[in-house]
Amino acid sequence: MLSLSRALRLDEIETTHLFDLAVSPAKSRDSGWEAPQRADPGLLRLLTTLDHVPALLLGRRGDVLARNGLLCTVLGTELDPGSSFMRWLFQAPEARERILNWSDFAAAAVGGLRYETGRRPYDRKLKTLVGKLRTEDPDVARWWNDHGVTDQTSVTKRIEHPHFGILVFGIEAVNTPHDPDQRLIVYTVEPDSATAALLPLLQSWAAQARSDPSLSTPRPE
Repeated sequence: MLSLSRALRLDEIETTHLFDLAVSPAKSRDSGWEAPQRADPGLLRLLTTLDHVPALLLGRRGDVLARNGLLCTVLGTELDPGSSFMRWLFQAPEARERILNWSDFAAAAVGGLRYETGRRPYDRKLKTLVGKLRTEDPDVARWWNDHGVTDQTSVTKRIEHPHFGILVFGIEAVNTPHDPDQRLIVYTVEPDSATAALLPLLQSWAAQARSDPSLSTPRPE
């Protein structure tokens, strides 16, 4: 298998995916993949300390296990626990509107789904999700047919907020060895950047907006 990987000039993630595909069906079958996930207590505690930056905890298939309020404010959606980040990313119009580099981010997400299907070929819910996304979104179908796989833990996301303008984040993913199927996604910012300066204002504005839904804040200069 390593010889084939070298011959195909696969990178580390692609090689791992190749080995996942080669695992025998008996070893791949695991009914535990169908059971509902509970947020990892350690990652959940870490999430609660990150109220100054957007953050969320994702489980299998990109299901939302937890998120903080600032994440909802930045993305313009509630993303309640139990909802699907993947469905929001591909099916919500505001996702394409807010994420300025949506195509790059979404293409990587499709590569991540393909990587996940190789690890869990008997995950029926994952197959259903992928099938629905491919049927309903030509972009997903095209990227899926490219057969690319990714497992990105660091990526840049550019968000255009309707009141606060363009926000630039470095998206970092953290997981633990005992539960690799959960990832804490943290929207990091460069110190002294424009985005870092705007986040406290955005957090304050969101708190006021929750108490007064009619509130409209002018876009900062």
